[in-house]
Amino acid sequence: MEETNQIKDKVILHSDVNNFFASFECLNNPNLKDKPVAVTGDPKKRNGIILAKNEIAKKYGVKTGQTIGEAKALCPQLVCLPPHYDLYEEISGALANFYLQYTNFVEPLGLDECWLDITGCEKYLHKTGKEIADEIREKIKKEFNLTVSVGVSFSKIFAKLGSDLRKPDYTTEISFKDYKKITYDLPLNSIIGIGRRLEKRFKAIDVNTIGDFVQLDDQFLKNNMGIVGLNLKQDLTAKRFVPVLDYYKLPPPKSIGNGTTTTKDIVTKKDIEKVIYFLAEKVSARLINHKLFANTLSITIKNKNLKTFHKSTKIPPTNSIKNLTKYAIDIADKIWKYDYPVRAIRLRASSLSSSLVKQLSFFDDNNKDFSNVLNDINKKYGKIELASDMAKYINKSSHSQE
Repeated sequence: MEETNQIKDKVILHSDVNNFFASFECLNNPNLKDKPVAVTGDPKKRNGIILAKNEIAKKYGVKTGQTIGEAKALCPQLVCLPPHYDLYEEISGALANFYLQYTNFVEPLGLDECWLDITGCEKYLHKTGKEIADEIREKIKKEFNLTVSVGVSFSKIFAKLGSDLRKPDYTTEISFKDYKKITYDLPLNSIIGIGRRLEKRFKAIDVNTIGDFVQLDDQFLKNNMGIVGLNLKQDLTAKRFVPVLDYYKLPPPKSIGNGTTTTKDIVTKKDIEKVIYFLAEKVSARLINHKLFANTLSITIKNKNLKTFHKSTKIPPTNSIKNLTKYAIDIADKIWKYDYPVRAIRLRASSLSSSLVKQLSFFDDNNKDFSNVLNDINKKYGKIELASDMAKYINKSSHSQE
């Protein structure tokens, strides 16, 4: 009973930037303000799907995951733009700093969403949780020219559900007293943690709503979803509280990876090595920024027929471009015969650690590495363009990272 009382007194917000990628692109180009806009891959570079869309495009029926062709059939005047992930990350960091004005308990969920635990702030600010959420919405609109939808509730799962219920630019409160009435008739896929595969499995047994799900027997959930299913039921019945993490004590990433779909099929060892170097540079920069070292390296190569080749191997701890490139090429040589066109390559560093145990020689010039210097230059002055013979293989708009 004491735990239930503790849960119901919590005030958790979930702030979600509306149509983040597309909104940012419109903000960068005022001429797009009244036009249907989508952030997409490039169809010529085999990444022709909708990644994000603005409200105007949404009214035409444009959906995330559609091909550009499907979207333009619904909205011929759709403006398609490539993504700018570096800029999105910059705005995401600025928003996190804004949220930190209210509380240290700020936990990001992707680039455009954050949970905030503002329990106690209501007394200090002499405002209710909903009034604080409304204040946050108005300030973000004024300071960032972006709109957010905010959910207010007693737990992370219902705060997230609240921000999803009404968009754009809206505050939705789901109180402890009313959470069953507001949410139990909603479709099961409304909640985070239920994807298409699980939704399909539950529909087959006539479990269609959140209310249907919480009626399921614990043993059935354990058999079908394991501990995840039991925890989800406890979250949805307010019997478990999952705290919002302290922003300054967020755990480091478990892995860091980057991948790209090449602009055209590549075959030769030389060309594949150029792409590997490009990806190693990205992975190295992010490892250095997190002050981490990789102890395992994985490479995935997808051929023209979409057959995937993958291998992981233990490596001496490193975050340098030179070493990551060398080890990745060694792995590629083991799984790839360089005799068939390559469509995509992904590099992933894992088993990350914050310390480097390595004996260096005073007399070995090969130990010199300039990854940190290059990373500092790129952060200060912007990314130096790739040499033209490398750039032609890299699909910058399809570049992805974990």
